[in-house]
Amino acid sequence: MPQYMVERHLPGITPQQLSAAAARAKSVSSEMTKQGKPVRYLRSTFLPSEEKAFCLFEAASPEQVKEANEIAQIPLQRIVEVNHIAAEDVD
Repeated sequence: MPQYMVERHLPGITPQQLSAAAARAKSVSSEMTKQGKPVRYLRSTFLPSEEKAFCLFEAASPEQVKEANEIAQIPLQRIVEVNHIAAEDVD
């Protein structure tokens, strides 16, 4: 299944608010999957000095990722499809 990176600008967000947003993303994704719209929240990376977060989702389409974020009420700037290469995947 494709993976999508959600870019967010989150000025002034606290660690507690960031954790709560991640929990909402996970919960909403799980509920959508149960309803036949497969989407899974995987992880977030926060850059405090830039007030940005990059959140990774797995879904059938970027529209499902957008819907999950809208339901979870988490603002986003853009959604882009991504591919990952881990250190253990290369020589």
